[in-house]
Amino acid sequence: MKKPDGEAEKIMADRFGKDTVIALATSANGVPHVRYVNAYYENGAFYIVTYALSNKMRQIEDNPAVAIAGEWFTAHGRAACLGPWGAEENRAIAGKLRKAFESWIDNGHNDLGSADTVILRVELTDGLLLSHGVRYEF
Repeated sequence: MKKPDGEAEKIMADRFGKDTVIALATSANGVPHVRYVNAYYENGAFYIVTYALSNKMRQIEDNPAVAIAGEWFTAHGRAACLGPWGAEENRAIAGKLRKAFESWIDNGHNDLGSADTVILRVELTDGLLLSHGVRYEF
């Protein structure tokens, strides 16, 4: 994993270290699939709350290589299911996600008590970030 460092990491944390919408691309049978997801960035990875049985999770299980795009940012990464939202080992990140997604996390759309509500982590492998005329590659 290559993560942004220095000024690039500061920009990533400022820009994406809150509820933000990114495009997440997966592939299945050589066909790309793209969807928007709410995500939270921290320390070289994006975190997403999702349904374990969704098409994106099935595609990631078969091929964890993904691409993402956000505000003046594009990257590749390796996606991994961290397991259920309520798992003890996810307590710390779930707390951060609850805070980041507080405007909608308890609106009834997600069943946080279900083992099928999981946390997806996308660890960045490379990326391009643009900010105020400066290009950051990692």
